[in-house]
Amino acid sequence: MSQKLQFLISVLFCLSSISGFSQVLEDKVYSEHIHSVRLFPLGLQQDSPLDAPVVSITDSRPLVLLFDDIAYDPELYTAKLIHCDANWQKSALRDNDFSVAFNEFNIQDYNYSVNTRIPYIHYRFQVPRVTKSGNYILKVYRNRNENEVILTRRFMVHEELFAVGASVVPPTQTEERRALQQINVAVNYSRVDLVDPTTQVKVIIRQNQRWDNAKFLTKPTFLNQNAKSIRYEPFDGSSTFRAGNEFRFVDLRFIRATGVNIAEVKVEETAIFANALTDTPRPGGVYSQYLDLNGQYLVYTNDRPGGNPEVESEYIYTTFHFQADPGREIHMIGSLTAWGNSPESRMVYDPKSGTYSTSILMKQGWYDYQYGFMSPEGFDSDPIEGSHFETENEYEVLVYYRALGSRYDQLVGYVYLHPNRRRL
Repeated sequence: MSQKLQFLISVLFCLSSISGFSQVLEDKVYSEHIHSVRLFPLGLQQDSPLDAPVVSITDSRPLVLLFDDIAYDPELYTAKLIHCDANWQKSALRDNDFSVAFNEFNIQDYNYSVNTRIPYIHYRFQVPRVTKSGNYILKVYRNRNENEVILTRRFMVHEELFAVGASVVPPTQTEERRALQQINVAVNYSRVDLVDPTTQVKVIIRQNQRWDNAKFLTKPTFLNQNAKSIRYEPFDGSSTFRAGNEFRFVDLRFIRATGVNIAEVKVEETAIFANALTDTPRPGGVYSQYLDLNGQYLVYTNDRPGGNPEVESEYIYTTFHFQADPGREIHMIGSLTAWGNSPESRMVYDPKSGTYSTSILMKQGWYDYQYGFMSPEGFDSDPIEGSHFETENEYEVLVYYRALGSRYDQLVGYVYLHPNRRRL
C-alpha cells in the first residue's frame, strides 16, 4: 500500500470519527430496534417518568434509563458519560474529573417481555453519581465498541450556587400578547466573585423539555453589581415562547377495547394494529382547558392490572391521520417522535383519502402529540394548533457559570416553572 493511500485512509478515518462523535451530543436513537427510551429521576410516583432528567448534585434520587430492544437477542450494552459545556459540546474535563469510578458501565439489568405478541427485552440502567455539575450525555453502545452507538440522552446535574427566580408573564409585544408567554429571570450571585456577568453567565430556558426551541440568554437587561443581581426581562422577544395549545392525545392502554381518540384496534396472532381518529386543524376558537402531559408519554397497560407495565405492555403499530390540504411538509411533534426529529414524524399525503398519515410502533400507554409545519426556523404549529396565553406549559430555567480559568461550565441554578400545573 502506498504512503499516499495510507495517509488518505487515516484522514478519512479521523474525519469519520469526528463526525460520529459530534452526532452523539444530542437526544437520539441510532438503532431501529431500540424503542421507548426514557431517562428520568427515580421516584415513587407513577408519573415519575414524565419528569425532566435533571437532578441536584446532592440529590439522593438517581437518574434511571429505560429502553426496549425488540430484536429480542441479549446484547452486551455499555454506558458512558460525556461532560458537555453549556452549548452541548464536549467539555475539557477528563473522565476522572467528574466520575467516581471507571467511566464504562455494563448494563446488566434486563428482563424479557411477558407473553407479548412482539417480544422484546427491557433494559434498565441507573446512572452513576458525578462530582461536577453541568450538562452530560449518556451514551449507550454495544459490544464495548463506542462506534456502535445505539442511543444517546442528555441530562443535567445542578448545584445551588446562585439564587434564581423566574416567572411567566404576559409578553411586552402588544400585537400578540394573547398567543405568547414570556419568562422573566432574576439571578443573585452573592456567593461568587463574578468579574463579567455578560460573559461568565449564560441562561437557557426551555419549554416542555424541548431543546429545538430553547432560548439562550447572554445579555442581561439589568445589572446591579452592588447587590450582585442580574435580571433578564428582554423587550426583544428573546425570552418569549409561543404558548401553543393543549396537546392532542391517544389512549393506548387497551387492546380489547378502543381507548380515547382511537378508532379501532385489530389484535392478530403476531401483532396488534390501531388507527387513531382523524385529526383536523384547530387554529381558531377559544381556549379549551383539559389535562395533558405537555408532550410526553407514559407507558401503562389496563389489560393486565397489578402487573409490571414495562415488561407486560404490548407494542401496537399505530397509524395517525390528519386532514389538511396538500403541499406542506407536516410532522408529528412530541416526545414520541423526538419532537419531530425521528423519521416516523414526517407524515405522507394520500390524495385518495385527502389526509396525511404516519405509522409508529408504540408501547401501550398514554401519548401526547401535536402537528406542525416544517419551516426554516423549526416547527411551526400555530397555523394548525392555535396559540393561547392560557395554555399550561412547563418551563425550565438553567443558569450556567464559568469561573475564570475554569475548564467547564457549572450549572449553578435551576428553576422548574409549572404555573397552573394540570397533569394526568
